[in-house]
Amino acid sequence: MQISAAELFAARLPLVHEFETSSHRKTYLEHILVRVTGADGAVGWGEIASPSGPYYCAETVQSCWHVAEQHLLPAVVGAGWSHPSQVPALWSKVRGNEFAKAGVDMACWNLWSTATDVPLAGALGGTRERVVAGASLGIEPTPDDLVAQVARQVEAGYPRVKLKIAPGWDVEPVRAVRAAFPDLDLHVDANGAYTEDADHLAALRGLDDFGLTMVEQPFAPRDLLAHARLRRVLRTPVCLDESVADLHDLRTALALDAVAILNIKVSRMGGLTAAVAAHDLAREHDVPVWCGGMHEFGIGRAANVALSSLPGFTLPSDVSASEKYYARDVVRPPITADHGLVDVPWKQAGSGHEVDEEFVREISSRTARVDAD
Repeated sequence: MQISAAELFAARLPLVHEFETSSHRKTYLEHILVRVTGADGAVGWGEIASPSGPYYCAETVQSCWHVAEQHLLPAVVGAGWSHPSQVPALWSKVRGNEFAKAGVDMACWNLWSTATDVPLAGALGGTRERVVAGASLGIEPTPDDLVAQVARQVEAGYPRVKLKIAPGWDVEPVRAVRAAFPDLDLHVDANGAYTEDADHLAALRGLDDFGLTMVEQPFAPRDLLAHARLRRVLRTPVCLDESVADLHDLRTALALDAVAILNIKVSRMGGLTAAVAAHDLAREHDVPVWCGGMHEFGIGRAANVALSSLPGFTLPSDVSASEKYYARDVVRPPITADHGLVDVPWKQAGSGHEVDEEFVREISSRTARVDAD
């Protein structure tokens, strides 16, 4: 297979509800959409779901645009490959920049599965017809506001709710939610906001009282030793997110016994190729995994659904319906959830969702194109 041309679109969508984490609050998302065209005319789409600012990771929309346009697309356009798992080798000299790589890798998987008339889930090794979706909620002005938001997700049928926490916004809001929903599958995500300071450790230990499924990424990404120490004093399982950007990180975390649960994000790990490999390695070590999200538009969200159909994804994943975040998505039909379950498209080739190209161009502030020589 050969790519004859590739395009980038800097597309922006407003969020239906503002979302706050331990680092910042956002009202819209700007992601880079990747369109690749095969020599036979088939088309594949990917999504670079990087943050706008360098808070979750070092990458931003601007840095991803540069790397994709100047390094990744020139490496793949015109090059020959027979399977999308071979594509990352084409940019092997490019270090880091996992979000940028993820969008191009995803586009190649969608191109190949469309051209070969295979559902994306099947191409990845998926087995499930439906995946269990969870909802993720940000920091709210008050615990009562948070409880109201949780109630909306429970009413919509989501069986798991993730709460963002930060120092000073942890034990009390979680206590309020647990009191209102004593049986809800609940977990918290700190995005690395805590340290081993005595007050921080006391708050993390205090969360043990609420029967949480996990506490996600309490410490800084590179501080695997702190996560290993925390595992020895908490009853609540410790989940890693930002700490695992590639398979080397995962192997180190496993060797240190720093991880009980793994959040696999396609964007964070550099694409579907790496995400499948992380799933396989975690499964070998009996570490349960789930698919995290970056508030993807429908292109990335559909890829997450396909990935979540793999057998090792035994916990609810962040693949909730498009309407939870966006009034209008870039794919048709949008991703939908029925009582917390999302259907995996097995009857269509590729992702099972058509990209609304006219709408993509309408909401894009910038475009670029790379053609084969």
